[in-house]
Amino acid sequence: MNLFLETDDDQNTIAFVTEQNSKSDRQFRTPEFDKDRDALKAMIEREDRLIVPVRRGKWLFDFHRSKDNPLGLWRRLPADVEPRHDAAWETVFDFDAFCLKEGKRWIYSGAITSPYEPTRVLLILSDGGSDQLRLLEFDTETRTIVEGGFDTPTARAHAAWLSPDEIAYFGSVDEFSATHSGWPRVGRILKRGVDPKDAPILFEAGKDDVYGAASVIDPLFWGGKPDEAKIEFFTVGHEIGKASVHIRNASGDIVRLDLPVESDSDLNHTHAIWRAKTNERYPTGTLILQDFHPFGAEPLTNPRVLFSPKDGQSVSQFTLLKTWAVFIVVDRMVPKFYLVDLTKPDPKPEELPLPEELQTVGFRMFDANLTLGEEILTVIGQGFLLPASSFRLDLTDHNAKRELVPTGTSPAYFDAEGMTSELLEAISEDGTRVPYHITLPRNWTKGELPVLMYGYGGFGVSLSPVYSGAYGMLLEQGGAFVQAYIRGGGELGPDWHTVAKGKGRHKAFEDFVAVARDLVKRGYTKPSRIACNGGSNGGLLTAVMATRYPNDFGAMWTSVPVIDMSRFHIFPAGRAWMDEYGNPDVADDLNAMLTYSPLHQVKPKSEITYPPIYIESSTNDDRVHPSHARRFAKRLIDAGHEPFFREYGSGGHGGAGDTTEMAERRAMGYSFLRQTIMRD
Repeated sequence: MNLFLETDDDQNTIAFVTEQNSKSDRQFRTPEFDKDRDALKAMIEREDRLIVPVRRGKWLFDFHRSKDNPLGLWRRLPADVEPRHDAAWETVFDFDAFCLKEGKRWIYSGAITSPYEPTRVLLILSDGGSDQLRLLEFDTETRTIVEGGFDTPTARAHAAWLSPDEIAYFGSVDEFSATHSGWPRVGRILKRGVDPKDAPILFEAGKDDVYGAASVIDPLFWGGKPDEAKIEFFTVGHEIGKASVHIRNASGDIVRLDLPVESDSDLNHTHAIWRAKTNERYPTGTLILQDFHPFGAEPLTNPRVLFSPKDGQSVSQFTLLKTWAVFIVVDRMVPKFYLVDLTKPDPKPEELPLPEELQTVGFRMFDANLTLGEEILTVIGQGFLLPASSFRLDLTDHNAKRELVPTGTSPAYFDAEGMTSELLEAISEDGTRVPYHITLPRNWTKGELPVLMYGYGGFGVSLSPVYSGAYGMLLEQGGAFVQAYIRGGGELGPDWHTVAKGKGRHKAFEDFVAVARDLVKRGYTKPSRIACNGGSNGGLLTAVMATRYPNDFGAMWTSVPVIDMSRFHIFPAGRAWMDEYGNPDVADDLNAMLTYSPLHQVKPKSEITYPPIYIESSTNDDRVHPSHARRFAKRLIDAGHEPFFREYGSGGHGGAGDTTEMAERRAMGYSFLRQTIMRD
């Protein structure tokens, strides 16, 4: 089964990748590719883009890529100045200059802000876009790397501040510190200058768990006294989507909170909010609020239902602030925003009116850390044809009128005049109604419409409408974009996910092809004009479309795909997926997975003709090993087919990089579409 392709430095692997890359480059690097790449690059580098800043102390912070800084600048502006693109932004950290000095490609992946000194952060630096992270202490006030500060080894890692001089550090720095899945399980009390391996242990998850994590709520959060006890939380991810939450009680012991393992949760110093993923205590999808007594004999009491979903409804986002609970419900793909005033004795959700044109709504904190900040949210709304807009929702004064105050709008990346977006439904094989959005170009011919279908359908991940210049480019060139909300995802609630897990996986595939067939039935297009695209689990989805439903599509573009269902678990990250797919070491599970495993379903050319297939991967993808993509391409070639394969040297699982690298990856895919479904 071409196992040599699992070894990156094998000479045969290098030769195969080099040969296939050259073939794809010769085919797709056309003058049209150059034009698309340059246009996409210019979109990423636009100076007038929507700025959604985060406040730290007296400053607003923004991460910005530009023509002169393709890896990005971290910049700041006084908090009382409007964050416009033409404001007097001051550079805080130049990532291009830093990488040049270090002689290594670091990708900015966020910052962990100290609640004690909001200007002090741990920069999260990804090694070439991979999951290997370095945490580097940086002083945003002096704009300097802290001499002798925290600078952790490159590893899968995360951290939380315990005090001004200590962090709870979880890092897969050695075999002892990592789970079998390769994620960190051991948390340590780390001081500056100490090797993590020598730091005292704070908490341990099990070796067979997926991860361990910690978070802290300091008395500063609720206006308490410095000598009051901190609330220390510890989370153990047993499987993806299954976790238990623990706290350190008044006696100093770590005890598990009475929350279902299959639930999502958030806690502050007075309340807990959680969403049921099973019917264990409440109907699946129910959102529950409880009183939280961190150091009491019964930490969680007084449960009451905030929201109980009806058919087609789900909670897409929720959180606790200091004195508010906030959540968003998606009602058959239409968002609704709710607030709960926790200062009231028996708080009830109140709906906050939203602009009707918004197809998607999400929120995040305005302050990087709520300890010293106000209860202010930044709300983002958008649609497939509606540029993203930002709003300020100030919840600091409970007596004030609660309303969304517009703060900015993205420039239009394409001319949407005459284009339309509709929500439709397809009927899957078992009769389930599957929603999908179709966004149409202004001019198209009935029955001949080129369509790019996108899907994911796994791990409870929910897709939602987004405004994208890249999709806009497709629309302006006469193509349509379809986003399918298939089972396996979480768009219609937890049950929408669980029904397609394990031996139910086929339902996700049946849903996706049902959407493709519905497009034909409605007269939009024909199979030869439909391409499908997806990445990671979505790469598995699109590869299955190729091997199981080749007559329903005209092209397949599969990115960083999971391909070999018999060996995905031999790579550390893959061990975490067995709850989703099954255990290949269990015969019954393996037999079920082999019925769709793309690598095992490839048939020789003498028996079948596949549509054109483009397989995209990254050498340093340490989440889905690139051997999945390599071996799929090799298996197709050995069977007499002619797929296109392109492996990029960096970018990791998410395709991160500088502006040129990110634009090239998308442009290569569009060049493939231009030569397949968009060809006259």
